Amino acid sequence: MDAAGNELADRVRALLGADTEIEERRMFGTRAFLDHGHILVGARPGGVLLVRVDDESGAALLTEPGAARAVMGARTMSSGWLDVVPGAIEDDTALMFWLDVARESAGSPDEEPEQD
Repeated sequence: MDAAGNELADRVRALLGADTEIEERRMFGTRAFLDHGHILVGARPGGVLLVRVDDESGAALLTEPGAARAVMGARTMSSGWLDVVPGAIEDDTALMFWLDVARESAGSPDEEPEQD
């Protein structure tokens, strides 16, 4: 991970730090933050934020400045995986918007996850 990705991971960690249910792991070249085993967000190289949402929300969120479908390798992911460019998450309020979106999409831990 590069310096920008590490800095973003530090910011995410600070904003989610009070939640003891959040787990942090290295996955797919990303520092991923999981809630009850489900990826919420990831800090990617270059300071890009990977955001996991439901497909319906993802389609609507593509209209947000700096958001695009995530690309992993040669594959463009579904609308449930978004990349948010560093310029769109420069301050903690903007970053928190995306963290809240991801947590809302994850639902409560008692809900059954949807099958892809």
